[in-house]
Amino acid sequence: MNVAVLYLLLLKATVTSFSGFGSVPLIRDDLVVHRAVLTDEQLNNAIAISQASPGPLGIYVAIVGYAVAGLPGAVVGTLALATPALLAVPIFRAVQRGQATEIRAGSTGVVIVSCVLMMTSAFRLAPQAIPSPAFAILAAAGFVMLAVTRLPPIAVIAVSAALGLVLR
Repeated sequence: MNVAVLYLLLLKATVTSFSGFGSVPLIRDDLVVHRAVLTDEQLNNAIAISQASPGPLGIYVAIVGYAVAGLPGAVVGTLALATPALLAVPIFRAVQRGQATEIRAGSTGVVIVSCVLMMTSAFRLAPQAIPSPAFAILAAAGFVMLAVTRLPPIAVIAVSAALGLVLR
């Protein structure tokens, strides 16, 4: 795949999302469904690697770029991830000019739609990420542990990884 096209596709996904994984649905649609240059397994792996790595949640975009186009893809993935930060200055200036209400309303709409898109993608990626009933129980238990306890996420991830090795 042409790295310029890859950059534009990843940029489109990162610009239109307001959270680390808000761009997953667009990336999946563009690179897995329509262009078939990435598989659901590779996308799941990129997300898992980014979760286990320090840094921003959205770093999986660089890993996706690498999976699609090697080192040049990783570079354009990183650039696509960083480019929206350049929009912070014009947005800040617009807020200073009294347009905060419009920006807040637009941002709220994008966040709501991003949440719905993330849920949709999670359901589509689940069969690849959760290949057996045992892994489904592990995923549900991990979710419950994170939702109802104050356990550190790294502890839940470490225990889940160990249990995943046992269940393998």
